[in-house]
Amino acid sequence: MTSAGTILLIAGSYLFNIITALICINCLLSWFRPNPENPIVRVIYGLTEPIMAPLRRFTTFGGMDFSGLAAILLIEFIIYPVYSWVVTLIF
Repeated sequence: MTSAGTILLIAGSYLFNIITALICINCLLSWFRPNPENPIVRVIYGLTEPIMAPLRRFTTFGGMDFSGLAAILLIEFIIYPVYSWVVTLIF
C-alpha cells in the first residue's frame, strides 16, 4: 500500500472515531437535556442527527432509544471495514 493509502486509512480512522465520540456525547446529553440553544449542543446535534434520525425509526422500543448504539455498531462493524477494504483496493 502506498503512503497515500496509509494516510487515507489513518484519516478515516480518526474521522470515524470522532463521529463515534460525538454519538456517545449525544447519548449522554439526552440523559441531562441541556439547553438546545447552546452552541456546542447545537453543533453536536447537527453533526449526529443525520446519522441517528434514520436509525431512530427502527431502534426505539418501549420508550428506549437505541439509535446511538445502532449507529456505533453500524460504523464499527460495517462502514469502517468497507471503507478500509475500498482504500486498500484503490491503493
